[in-house]
Amino acid sequence: MSRKIIISQIAEKRLEFLFSYLLEEWSYKVKSDFIKKLDKNIEFIKCQPESFPESDKQNGLRKCVITKHSTLYYEFNDNEIHILTIFDTRQDLKKLKKDL
Repeated sequence: MSRKIIISQIAEKRLEFLFSYLLEEWSYKVKSDFIKKLDKNIEFIKCQPESFPESDKQNGLRKCVITKHSTLYYEFNDNEIHILTIFDTRQDLKKLKKDL
């Protein structure tokens, strides 16, 4: 079953910042490669959302590692997948709690 993807405002802002950072500090290719990985993982989540580990801290919250520096957090139901945030794993985990 394919579910509708809903991206939170926080996730949108984090992605915009990340895309800008990748383009300014690295290259268009690095940004493009990241987007391909992100899209591939979102498509996988759409088909099999229960495949990624569930948080032991928050019921229903799941995480998908996109790269070693970026993790996507989401929740899902029968009809929708809610992408809550994209988190830079180099940041303090206290910042993650504010997003969720």
